[in-house]
Amino acid sequence: MRVIAVEEHFWAPEFTAHYPPAQLNRAADTKRRLDDLGPGRLAEMDEAGVDVQILSHLPHGPQRVPHGVAVEASRQVNDRLFAAMKIAPSRLYGLAAVPTSNPEAAADELERTVKDLGFRGALIHGTTDGRFLDDRAFWPIFARAEQLDVPVYLHPGRPLPAVIDAYYKPYAETHPALVQAAWGFGVETSTHAIRMVLSGLFDEYPRLKILIGHLGEGIPFFLERIDEALSRPGNQPSNFREVFRKHFYITTSGFFSNSALRCCIDEMGIDRVLFAVDWPLVLQKPGTDWLKAAPITEDERAKIAHVNAEKLLKL
Repeated sequence: MRVIAVEEHFWAPEFTAHYPPAQLNRAADTKRRLDDLGPGRLAEMDEAGVDVQILSHLPHGPQRVPHGVAVEASRQVNDRLFAAMKIAPSRLYGLAAVPTSNPEAAADELERTVKDLGFRGALIHGTTDGRFLDDRAFWPIFARAEQLDVPVYLHPGRPLPAVIDAYYKPYAETHPALVQAAWGFGVETSTHAIRMVLSGLFDEYPRLKILIGHLGEGIPFFLERIDEALSRPGNQPSNFREVFRKHFYITTSGFFSNSALRCCIDEMGIDRVLFAVDWPLVLQKPGTDWLKAAPITEDERAKIAHVNAEKLLKL
Protein backbone atom coordinates (compact mmCIF):
# COMPACT_ATOMS: atom_id res chain seq x y z
CA MET A 1 0.00 0.00 0.00
CA ARG A 2 1.39 3.39 -1.01
CA VAL A 3 1.71 5.81 1.91
CA ILE A 4 1.73 9.58 1.41
CA ALA A 5 2.38 11.75 4.46
CA VAL A 6 1.16 15.29 3.87
CA GLU A 7 2.40 17.34 6.86
CA GLU A 8 6.10 16.72 7.25
CA HIS A 9 8.61 19.40 8.13
CA PHE A 10 12.07 20.81 7.56
CA TRP A 11 13.65 24.09 8.53
CA ALA A 12 15.88 26.64 6.86
CA PRO A 13 18.14 29.41 8.18
CA GLU A 14 16.43 32.07 6.07
CA PHE A 15 13.55 31.82 8.56
CA THR A 16 15.09 30.38 11.71
CA ALA A 17 17.62 33.20 11.95
CA HIS A 18 14.67 35.41 12.92
CA TYR A 19 13.09 33.08 15.50
CA PRO A 20 13.56 33.51 19.27
CA PRO A 21 16.13 31.07 20.68
CA ALA A 22 13.45 29.24 22.68
CA GLN A 23 11.73 28.19 19.45
CA LEU A 24 14.97 26.61 18.23
CA ASN A 25 15.49 24.61 21.42
CA ARG A 26 14.88 21.17 19.92
CA ALA A 27 16.32 17.78 20.72
CA ALA A 28 19.48 16.96 18.79
CA ASP A 29 17.79 14.19 16.79
CA THR A 30 14.94 16.53 15.82
CA LYS A 31 17.38 19.23 14.68
CA ARG A 32 19.30 16.70 12.62
CA ARG A 33 16.12 15.49 10.92
CA LEU A 34 14.89 19.02 10.23
CA ASP A 35 18.20 19.85 8.58
CA ASP A 36 18.22 16.73 6.42
CA LEU A 37 16.59 17.07 3.01
CA GLY A 38 18.61 14.20 1.56
CA PRO A 39 19.61 10.58 2.12
CA GLY A 40 18.95 10.45 5.86
CA ARG A 41 15.36 11.60 5.43
CA LEU A 42 14.76 9.13 2.60
CA ALA A 43 16.26 6.28 4.61
CA GLU A 44 13.94 6.96 7.55
CA MET A 45 10.99 7.14 5.18
CA ASP A 46 11.93 3.72 3.80
CA GLU A 47 12.29 2.28 7.29
CA ALA A 48 8.82 3.50 8.29
CA GLY A 49 7.13 2.61 5.01
CA VAL A 50 6.46 6.19 3.88
CA ASP A 51 6.64 6.50 0.11
CA VAL A 52 6.07 10.27 -0.21
CA GLN A 53 6.47 13.26 2.08
CA ILE A 54 4.74 16.57 1.38
CA LEU A 55 7.17 19.01 2.96
CA SER A 56 6.55 22.34 4.63
CA HIS A 57 8.62 24.61 6.83
CA LEU A 58 8.47 24.15 10.57
CA PRO A 59 6.40 26.69 12.53
CA HIS A 60 6.34 29.56 12.39
CA GLY A 61 7.38 29.79 8.78
CA PRO A 62 7.38 33.35 7.40
CA GLN A 63 4.47 34.40 9.62
CA ARG A 64 6.87 35.58 12.37
CA VAL A 65 9.63 36.90 10.09
CA PRO A 66 10.16 40.69 9.85
CA HIS A 67 8.19 42.23 7.02
CA GLY A 68 11.24 43.67 5.31
CA VAL A 69 12.80 40.27 4.70
CA ALA A 70 9.77 37.96 4.56
CA VAL A 71 9.26 38.08 0.78
CA GLU A 72 12.84 37.32 -0.20
CA ALA A 73 13.30 34.82 2.64
CA SER A 74 10.20 32.93 1.50
CA ARG A 75 11.54 32.74 -2.02
CA GLN A 76 14.89 31.44 -0.79
CA VAL A 77 13.28 28.80 1.44
CA ASN A 78 11.05 27.60 -1.39
CA ASP A 79 14.02 27.41 -3.74
CA ARG A 80 15.93 25.41 -1.11
CA LEU A 81 13.05 22.95 -0.89
CA PHE A 82 12.81 22.72 -4.68
CA ALA A 83 16.48 21.72 -4.86
CA ALA A 84 15.74 18.79 -2.53
CA MET A 85 12.67 17.83 -4.54
CA LYS A 86 14.77 17.59 -7.71
CA ILE A 87 17.05 15.05 -6.05
CA ALA A 88 14.11 12.79 -5.08
CA PRO A 89 11.34 13.80 -7.49
CA SER A 90 9.03 10.87 -6.78
CA ARG A 91 9.47 11.01 -2.99
CA LEU A 92 9.44 14.67 -1.95
CA TYR A 93 6.92 17.38 -2.82
CA GLY A 94 6.43 20.86 -1.40
CA LEU A 95 3.91 23.22 0.16
CA ALA A 96 5.01 26.81 -0.32
CA ALA A 97 5.96 29.19 2.44
CA VAL A 98 4.16 32.44 1.61
CA PRO A 99 4.89 35.87 3.15
CA THR A 100 1.43 36.73 4.48
CA SER A 101 2.61 40.12 5.74
CA ASN A 102 2.49 41.08 2.05
CA PRO A 103 -0.60 39.28 0.70
CA GLU A 104 -0.12 40.23 -2.95
CA ALA A 105 3.48 39.05 -2.85
CA ALA A 106 2.31 35.89 -1.06
CA ALA A 107 -0.16 35.19 -3.86
CA ASP A 108 2.56 35.74 -6.45
CA GLU A 109 4.96 33.44 -4.61
CA LEU A 110 2.29 30.75 -4.42
CA GLU A 111 1.79 31.01 -8.17
CA ARG A 112 5.54 30.89 -8.84
CA THR A 113 6.05 27.80 -6.74
CA VAL A 114 3.08 25.98 -8.24
CA LYS A 115 3.73 26.85 -11.88
CA ASP A 116 7.54 26.89 -11.93
CA LEU A 117 8.54 24.53 -9.12
CA GLY A 118 5.71 22.01 -9.05
CA PHE A 119 4.59 22.73 -5.48
CA ARG A 120 1.19 21.38 -4.45
CA GLY A 121 -0.20 24.31 -2.44
CA ALA A 122 0.80 26.51 0.48
CA LEU A 123 1.04 26.17 4.25
CA ILE A 124 0.36 29.09 6.60
CA HIS A 125 1.23 29.13 10.30
CA GLY A 126 -1.43 30.93 12.32
CA THR A 127 -1.85 34.67 12.67
CA THR A 128 0.12 37.47 11.01
CA ASP A 129 0.55 40.62 13.09
CA GLY A 130 -2.22 39.32 15.33
CA ARG A 131 -4.70 39.10 12.46
CA PHE A 132 -6.61 35.95 11.59
CA LEU A 133 -6.95 34.78 8.02
CA ASP A 134 -10.61 35.81 7.74
CA ASP A 135 -9.28 39.38 7.45
CA ARG A 136 -10.00 40.47 3.89
CA ALA A 137 -6.45 41.72 3.53
CA PHE A 138 -5.37 38.09 3.15
CA TRP A 139 -8.00 37.09 0.62
CA PRO A 140 -5.76 37.64 -2.44
CA ILE A 141 -3.88 34.53 -1.29
CA PHE A 142 -7.07 32.48 -1.30
CA ALA A 143 -8.17 33.93 -4.62
CA ARG A 144 -4.90 32.77 -6.17
CA ALA A 145 -5.14 29.35 -4.53
CA GLU A 146 -8.60 28.88 -6.02
CA GLN A 147 -7.39 30.07 -9.41
CA LEU A 148 -4.47 27.59 -9.28
CA ASP A 149 -6.72 24.84 -7.87
CA VAL A 150 -4.38 24.05 -4.98
CA PRO A 151 -5.18 23.76 -1.26
CA VAL A 152 -3.95 25.94 1.58
CA TYR A 153 -2.85 24.03 4.67
CA LEU A 154 -3.77 25.91 7.84
CA HIS A 155 -1.12 24.94 10.40
CA PRO A 156 -1.03 25.91 14.08
CA GLY A 157 0.81 28.97 15.22
CA ARG A 158 1.59 30.08 18.76
CA PRO A 159 -1.35 31.83 20.48
CA LEU A 160 -1.13 35.58 20.87
CA PRO A 161 0.64 36.81 24.05
CA ALA A 162 -2.61 38.22 25.47
CA VAL A 163 -4.27 34.82 25.04
CA ILE A 164 -1.37 33.06 26.76
CA ASP A 165 -1.54 35.52 29.65
CA ALA A 166 -5.30 35.18 30.05
CA TYR A 167 -5.77 31.46 29.51
CA TYR A 168 -2.56 29.56 30.14
CA LYS A 169 -0.61 31.16 32.98
CA PRO A 170 0.99 29.88 35.17
CA TYR A 171 0.99 26.57 33.28
CA ALA A 172 2.67 28.09 30.22
CA GLU A 173 5.89 27.97 32.26
CA THR A 174 5.45 24.64 34.03
CA HIS A 175 3.75 22.79 31.15
CA PRO A 176 4.80 24.61 27.94
CA ALA A 177 3.19 21.95 25.72
CA LEU A 178 -0.20 23.16 26.98
CA VAL A 179 0.25 26.35 24.96
CA GLN A 180 1.40 24.32 22.00
CA ALA A 181 0.41 20.83 20.81
CA ALA A 182 -1.48 19.74 23.93
CA TRP A 183 -4.16 22.43 23.65
CA GLY A 184 -3.24 25.95 22.51
CA PHE A 185 -2.33 25.05 18.96
CA GLY A 186 -5.61 23.25 18.38
CA VAL A 187 -7.74 26.06 19.80
CA GLU A 188 -5.85 28.64 17.76
CA THR A 189 -6.25 26.74 14.48
CA SER A 190 -9.86 25.74 14.99
CA THR A 191 -10.65 29.40 15.72
CA HIS A 192 -9.03 30.32 12.41
CA ALA A 193 -11.17 27.75 10.59
CA ILE A 194 -14.41 28.83 12.24
CA ARG A 195 -13.75 32.50 11.50
CA MET A 196 -13.01 31.68 7.86
CA VAL A 197 -16.38 29.94 7.50
CA LEU A 198 -18.30 32.76 9.16
CA SER A 199 -16.51 35.48 7.17
CA GLY A 200 -18.06 34.57 3.83
CA LEU A 201 -14.68 33.56 2.39
CA PHE A 202 -16.13 30.46 0.81
CA ASP A 203 -19.02 32.37 -0.76
CA GLU A 204 -16.41 34.53 -2.46
CA TYR A 205 -14.24 31.56 -3.46
CA PRO A 206 -16.56 28.56 -3.83
CA ARG A 207 -13.83 26.21 -5.10
CA LEU A 208 -11.32 26.98 -2.35
CA LYS A 209 -9.89 23.97 -0.47
CA ILE A 210 -8.38 24.12 3.03
CA LEU A 211 -6.40 21.45 4.89
CA ILE A 212 -6.10 21.29 8.68
CA GLY A 213 -4.15 18.73 10.66
CA HIS A 214 -4.40 16.84 13.94
CA LEU A 215 -7.69 15.22 12.96
CA GLY A 216 -9.40 18.53 12.38
CA GLU A 217 -8.22 20.36 15.51
CA GLY A 218 -11.31 19.15 17.40
CA ILE A 219 -13.90 20.53 14.96
CA PRO A 220 -15.23 17.15 13.73
CA PHE A 221 -16.17 16.25 17.32
CA PHE A 222 -17.91 19.62 17.80
CA LEU A 223 -19.29 19.93 14.27
CA GLU A 224 -22.93 19.18 15.02
CA ARG A 225 -22.85 21.30 18.18
CA ILE A 226 -21.32 24.30 16.39
CA ASP A 227 -23.84 24.03 13.57
CA GLU A 228 -26.83 23.72 15.90
CA ALA A 229 -25.80 26.66 18.07
CA LEU A 230 -25.09 28.92 15.09
CA SER A 231 -28.52 28.06 13.68
CA ARG A 232 -30.34 29.52 16.69
CA PRO A 233 -32.24 32.82 16.39
CA GLY A 234 -30.06 35.89 16.56
CA ASN A 235 -27.24 34.44 14.44
CA GLN A 236 -26.67 35.29 10.82
CA PRO A 237 -27.17 32.23 8.59
CA SER A 238 -23.90 30.32 8.21
CA ASN A 239 -24.74 26.73 7.18
CA PHE A 240 -21.60 25.94 9.14
CA ARG A 241 -21.62 22.15 8.89
CA GLU A 242 -22.34 22.19 5.16
CA VAL A 243 -19.65 24.76 4.38
CA PHE A 244 -17.03 23.10 6.56
CA ARG A 245 -17.61 19.65 5.08
CA LYS A 246 -17.48 21.07 1.55
CA HIS A 247 -14.26 23.08 1.83
CA PHE A 248 -12.11 21.43 4.50
CA TYR A 249 -9.94 18.33 4.47
CA ILE A 250 -8.31 16.96 7.61
CA THR A 251 -5.16 14.98 8.27
CA THR A 252 -4.01 12.57 10.95
CA SER A 253 -0.83 14.49 11.78
CA GLY A 254 0.39 13.66 15.27
CA PHE A 255 -2.96 12.11 16.27
CA PHE A 256 -3.10 8.33 16.01
CA SER A 257 -6.35 7.47 17.76
CA ASN A 258 -8.80 4.84 16.49
CA SER A 259 -11.84 6.40 18.14
CA ALA A 260 -10.97 9.94 16.99
CA LEU A 261 -10.37 8.67 13.47
CA ARG A 262 -13.77 6.97 13.42
CA CYS A 263 -15.42 10.20 14.51
CA CYS A 264 -13.66 12.09 11.71
CA ILE A 265 -14.66 9.57 9.06
CA ASP A 266 -18.27 9.62 10.25
CA GLU A 267 -18.47 13.42 10.40
CA MET A 268 -16.38 14.42 7.39
CA GLY A 269 -16.67 11.43 5.07
CA ILE A 270 -13.84 9.11 4.15
CA ASP A 271 -12.84 11.19 1.10
CA ARG A 272 -11.86 14.11 3.38
CA VAL A 273 -9.29 12.34 5.60
CA LEU A 274 -5.59 12.15 4.66
CA PHE A 275 -2.61 10.55 6.36
CA ALA A 276 0.13 12.68 7.93
CA VAL A 277 2.72 12.17 10.66
CA ASP A 278 3.98 15.66 11.67
CA TRP A 279 7.55 14.40 11.31
CA PRO A 280 10.04 14.86 12.89
CA LEU A 281 8.10 16.29 15.84
CA VAL A 282 6.32 12.93 15.78
CA LEU A 283 8.09 9.78 14.58
CA GLN A 284 6.94 8.05 11.41
CA LYS A 285 6.93 4.38 12.40
CA PRO A 286 4.24 4.72 15.11
CA GLY A 287 2.08 6.51 12.54
CA THR A 288 2.43 3.95 9.76
CA ASP A 289 2.03 1.07 12.22
CA TRP A 290 -1.20 2.63 13.48
CA LEU A 291 -2.52 3.20 9.98
CA LYS A 292 -1.89 -0.42 9.00
CA ALA A 293 -3.64 -1.76 12.12
CA ALA A 294 -6.50 0.76 12.46
CA PRO A 295 -9.95 -0.94 12.62
CA ILE A 296 -11.19 0.42 9.29
CA THR A 297 -11.98 -1.22 5.97
CA GLU A 298 -9.23 -1.75 3.41
CA ASP A 299 -10.95 0.72 1.09
CA GLU A 300 -10.93 3.33 3.87
CA ARG A 301 -7.29 2.56 4.64
CA ALA A 302 -6.26 3.03 1.02
CA LYS A 303 -8.11 6.34 0.74
CA ILE A 304 -6.47 7.71 3.88
CA ALA A 305 -3.03 6.34 2.99
CA HIS A 306 -2.75 7.65 -0.55
CA VAL A 307 -5.89 7.91 -2.71
CA ASN A 308 -7.26 11.12 -1.19
CA ALA A 309 -3.85 12.82 -1.28
CA GLU A 310 -3.33 11.79 -4.89
CA LYS A 311 -6.62 13.40 -5.87
CA LEU A 312 -6.35 16.56 -3.78
CA LEU A 313 -2.68 17.24 -4.55
CA LYS A 314 -2.71 15.85 -8.10
CA LEU A 315 0.12 13.41 -7.47
